[in-house]
Amino acid sequence: MSEPGVFPRPTLSRRPLAWLRRRLRSSEIWFIALAVIVGATAGLISVLQNVIAHGLQSRLYGFSIDDRLSALPKVHTLALLWLPAGGLLLGGLTWLAGKWRPRQLIDVVEANALYGGILSFRDSIVVCAQTLLSNGFGASVGLEAAYAQAGGAIASGLGQRLKLRRPDLRTLVGAGAGAAIGAAFGAPLTGAFYAFEIVIGSYAPSMIAPVAAAALASVLVARLMGAAPYSIQIVVLQAPGALDYVLYAGLGLICAVVGIAIMRLVGTAERLVRLTQIPIWMRPAIGGLLLAGLAYLSPQTLSSGHGALHADLATTLGLGALAGVLILKTGASVVSLRFGFRGGLFFASLFLGSLVGQLYARVVELTGLPLLLHPENAALVGMGALAVAVVGGPLTMSFLVLETTRDFGVSAATLAASLIASTIVRERFGYSFSTWRLHLRGETIRSARDVGWIRSLTAGRMMRADTAAIAASATVAEFRRRFPLGSTSRVILLDDALRYAGIVVTSSAYLQGPKDDSPVSALATNTDIVLSAEMNIEQVMQTFDRTETEELAVTDATGKVLGLLAEVHVARRYARELEKVQQGLFGEH
Repeated sequence: MSEPGVFPRPTLSRRPLAWLRRRLRSSEIWFIALAVIVGATAGLISVLQNVIAHGLQSRLYGFSIDDRLSALPKVHTLALLWLPAGGLLLGGLTWLAGKWRPRQLIDVVEANALYGGILSFRDSIVVCAQTLLSNGFGASVGLEAAYAQAGGAIASGLGQRLKLRRPDLRTLVGAGAGAAIGAAFGAPLTGAFYAFEIVIGSYAPSMIAPVAAAALASVLVARLMGAAPYSIQIVVLQAPGALDYVLYAGLGLICAVVGIAIMRLVGTAERLVRLTQIPIWMRPAIGGLLLAGLAYLSPQTLSSGHGALHADLATTLGLGALAGVLILKTGASVVSLRFGFRGGLFFASLFLGSLVGQLYARVVELTGLPLLLHPENAALVGMGALAVAVVGGPLTMSFLVLETTRDFGVSAATLAASLIASTIVRERFGYSFSTWRLHLRGETIRSARDVGWIRSLTAGRMMRADTAAIAASATVAEFRRRFPLGSTSRVILLDDALRYAGIVVTSSAYLQGPKDDSPVSALATNTDIVLSAEMNIEQVMQTFDRTETEELAVTDATGKVLGLLAEVHVARRYARELEKVQQGLFGEH
């Protein structure tokens, strides 16, 4: 036992870790080096996840490892039974996970928005396993959710171990998730801006170097492993002209409408599935049967749609065929997600966008006007615009097109259409798919912007507990005797059951008018307006604005007074915390 005031000397095993923590907290170069390690690890795991899922598909459906499931011209009818079988297996895993971890699983966007980058490693293992099973058995979901979850979990685990500051931990989690996406597509800029726009929710000078370094490291590791990334090799036939940009603006508008419709459809489907009261463990199996029926009509509904995207661009499909695939693929994605399969709409939205783009080009051609859009170019622009409408990230998708085609003209057209789609979705809907799922669960966040600190600043944490109080039945004379002018600015009134009954401004008892024997309760204000201890600082400030008062009591559910909170203190605390956030964004710790 050490003497009072004397701290024990650190053990040899803790000295290097403590030294490393100090370096990471004081040196940007060391933090970038940590981001490189996280990015390289995320790239390695992305490659392994892809190999596992694609290998499982190849074995179950009997196709060559060089082919893609959604590009197969036909799938044997009996092989489609793997969908409900996989759903049953997934349902069992979900049931076990619910027994093991009864709370909701947290993904990287929610972790960065609400919990300062703290992400459970065990939750992430469950999410990755569910996504691998879903995609591996052919459900219409992508692996991007597993990629981002694994990369973010690695970053979060390391960051927590090294006790990084909140803004640094959020940046590292974004770097890990973005690096995983970059490795999957072989596109470092796409991965970096996925981190900025979708996982971190903001840009700042302090974030650029670590996020970019992580993305580059992940892509390099994937290439060294000989992995074939999700390349989207489309040859641009002609650079867009001035009039084409106007037409592509219309495509951006259509993609916004389609994106909103898809997300609304997901919400409606979830409500309908809940009404059926099908047990959660049974839903994936039933969803698998529905998917088998859709896949019987078109194998392009299977998996994320990477092979189908290439197949449809390599052949000239008619309007009916394109519309049919669009409807079937949308239905398959909605069924997969709402019946319990795990995954995301990242690549599915790219595939659906390419179909919308081709349909748009064909319709423009049928108008008979002297206008012409190349279906390949329209497919690229539609691919980016619809992905932005559903997933978010206009620069992410524009850089994906740029890194895919190496063509600045089509990339610029994609950016223009994406910005239009993004603006309309924000204005008319307000959510991306990742935050829409959280909204359906009761959350209110609209991006990965850090709002966790707002929720942690509650009225219970900010209030002053040592409040002056008096019985509401007391007289003005007694009030004056107990609280001389200048002793306190406000006094809380309590009823016979010691519950809140209002607030009296001390000076009001000394003005001309109140008689000595009149009840002090006649001077009370805000008798029915209180704060609860759970209200966050944003809700508290809104209450002060609405009531136009300077101080409010904080009470529990029974009306017992817990403390008093002043508007000036809340405003000062909010400004101080906001300044800390801004300093973190710009690396000024």
